[in-house]
Amino acid sequence: MNRLVYTPINRVIKMMMEKSLRKAFASMLVVLLLVICTNTIALSQQVNITGKVTDKNDGLTLSGVSVRVKGVSTAQSVFFTNGFKVSEVTVKSAIIWTRLCAQEKPNPIVHSRNATVFRHPIKFDEKMSVEKMDGAVKGASGLVRFTLIRGKQKRTSKWLVVSDAADYTAHAIFKHLKPATEYQVLVEGKSSNSAKISSTRGSFKTAPNKHAIVPVALTSSTCQYFWSHDDEKRGFKTYDSMNKLNPDFFIQTGDYVYYDKPGPLANTVEKARHKWHAMDGWLSLREFYKETPAYFLKDDHDLLADDAGPTSVPYGDLNFSDGLKTWQENVPLKDEPYRTFRFGKDLQIWMVEGREYRSDTKAPDSVRTIWGKEQTSWFKKTMKKSDATFKLVFSPTPIVGPDREGKADNHANKVYKVEGDWIREFLSGKKNTYVVCGDRHWQYVSIDSTGLTEFGSGPVSDSHAQGWDPDDIRSEHKFLRVKGGFLGIRVYRESNNPFIQFTHYDAEGKEVNNERFFTN
Repeated sequence: MNRLVYTPINRVIKMMMEKSLRKAFASMLVVLLLVICTNTIALSQQVNITGKVTDKNDGLTLSGVSVRVKGVSTAQSVFFTNGFKVSEVTVKSAIIWTRLCAQEKPNPIVHSRNATVFRHPIKFDEKMSVEKMDGAVKGASGLVRFTLIRGKQKRTSKWLVVSDAADYTAHAIFKHLKPATEYQVLVEGKSSNSAKISSTRGSFKTAPNKHAIVPVALTSSTCQYFWSHDDEKRGFKTYDSMNKLNPDFFIQTGDYVYYDKPGPLANTVEKARHKWHAMDGWLSLREFYKETPAYFLKDDHDLLADDAGPTSVPYGDLNFSDGLKTWQENVPLKDEPYRTFRFGKDLQIWMVEGREYRSDTKAPDSVRTIWGKEQTSWFKKTMKKSDATFKLVFSPTPIVGPDREGKADNHANKVYKVEGDWIREFLSGKKNTYVVCGDRHWQYVSIDSTGLTEFGSGPVSDSHAQGWDPDDIRSEHKFLRVKGGFLGIRVYRESNNPFIQFTHYDAEGKEVNNERFFTN
């Protein structure tokens, strides 16, 4: 409430005006206050001025005059409607990301969906403003800070300014953490220096050091399109099912969003950003990421359109560089997009980049590449250096397959056969090494002629499962299921003997296939 009391004006008015005019002047002053407060505090909001005008002993007093703005604060409230993510966790570091929002909940889903695969929205107006779209979450300018808490110790970032330049996102890199240690996370935000602080909380655990003999559990998924959700209120059942398993960490292998699917078709930066807002607005994702550190790979639909690469033509007004910048706004990294992480004595993972370095498909076989020279050199070097019991290579696209005829964007296709043959031969020569891939809309386990085994997690929902005939079981297939779900991986020891177990789950969290391996 703003309270304004004017008493010195009595003497001025007495000298300037006759008694008969003083009451009229008082009324004019009240109106003036109304105009000033309406323009200063909140246009289009309801403003009430209360109080009384008294005339006593030839004097004039405005007493108890107050200005009350109903339903509004001079400082805008902010929210964490897109949650926060802890990513790129190592034995001593982590990145925390969030987006500051101007609305507490995403826009409601108002469009019906087709019953066919992908569940595209019906009669969606692609020309409507983004702020009115289903699932939209408006961003808010302001300040954000991050705090890590371990017992009585706190590590707090400075207040970071967020604006539309980076889509109201912010992140902080925390270093010098302790291995195998749980940290509580506090994320705070406010619209201005003096505004009320909003907050959200979660936790994560750093990776164990490379000599620690400890069990490790993780999950992995791929391919999620907003309109393929299978829970009307929470979004995707797969995330709730993974959350119940309480994994140590999660790896998303690409196609987190789909720019080239309707509702809207993301042919501008604004619409591309909207795809992330809507996806991260789902409760199942927000609750999962609050307690589960994550690692992300990108694929074509996260950047532009199907089979996208650096030489791809723009998708409407969205070009490859735009898509890359939007991805980096949502998935900040410390260094190169290809990286490796160690989790104790028995597990090391590699995450390879499949879009930024690929050559055109028309390049000669001898130089046609997906990985590029620098990444390939790094991969050879780090693989050779590793002494981890089990090695997992996470790829956004298949390395073993089999894949559909006519596809031309991965190592299981003929167009990249030269590089693909080399990778399969190289990996099969490394003991206890397995591939986990994204991209394919079905679950599978396949074994190459070299002996290399690949696991496809499948899409996050049954509505997204398609692209392969479930009766087309090839010689490479050890397991095939054209449905949605996710992959769970456990590394553990029995009587000091190391094992690795791969479990395919359906979206409800039911086990549908198990493969267990010991060291060879």
